[in-house]
Amino acid sequence: MMLSNSTLKKRKITDGGESPWLNENIKAAGLFLLSLALFLGAWELAANMNWLTKGMPTASKTIKELWWWSTNPFFDNGPNDLGIGWNLLISLRRVAIGYTLASLIAVPLGILIGISPIAYKAFNPYIQLLKPVSPLAWLPLGLYIFRDSELTGVFIILISSIWPTLTNTAFGVANVNPEYLDVSKTLGASKLRTIFKIIIPAALPNIVSGLRISMGISWLVIVAAEMLLGTGLGYFIWNEWNNLYIPNILVAIFIIGLVGLILDSVFAALEKFVAFGRQS
Repeated sequence: MMLSNSTLKKRKITDGGESPWLNENIKAAGLFLLSLALFLGAWELAANMNWLTKGMPTASKTIKELWWWSTNPFFDNGPNDLGIGWNLLISLRRVAIGYTLASLIAVPLGILIGISPIAYKAFNPYIQLLKPVSPLAWLPLGLYIFRDSELTGVFIILISSIWPTLTNTAFGVANVNPEYLDVSKTLGASKLRTIFKIIIPAALPNIVSGLRISMGISWLVIVAAEMLLGTGLGYFIWNEWNNLYIPNILVAIFIIGLVGLILDSVFAALEKFVAFGRQS
């Protein structure tokens, strides 16, 4: 007996072919919403009952402020009173410039270090010496050298985000399957062709992984650095602290986390795409 496509599809779902995935996502969404409701409820109750620090805003007050800032993001009443949308764009601009410059340096240098043992021995001391330095330790030096908050912010992002991409790229290149290189050598491919056709594609998952980590560090660092730079989300938080208005600080923290989640999701999708392309 022949079954229609709709009947087969229903049978597949009934037999557990697709329903486990669907049920898992529904349960995860339900658990998330339940935990969020419990958290907001506990926060509201604790703030109203004065169980928290004096002056701690309620959840409803914070959500109200979040709605106001989200619906009025681009007002401009002077450099010290910008909408949170403008501050977000300023932070993203600094991150984009510094991160791009760091990537343009880290990827080629990582390929060189991964290919050449001599380059590895020459540059590894610099990496091990500078990588552990806190990004904020570079802030006074950047302000002294550049005498400009914008350039200092870009410099801090560059010097902080370069290391994960550099080390991951070097690791990926150094661990390319030797059989690939032997085949390339047997076919008479030039060194440059081998790099672009064999080494980089094979090391791409590691490179993208390094880029993902670097982006997370960039977004993490810029907020702290901007507290002394005069504009951006970091300065917005610092300014609200000086005004002793905690709800706006919580709003900024939420927006920072949300943007970080979006950026990481983009790189996670790219990482999955690269890994899938490599398997196929």
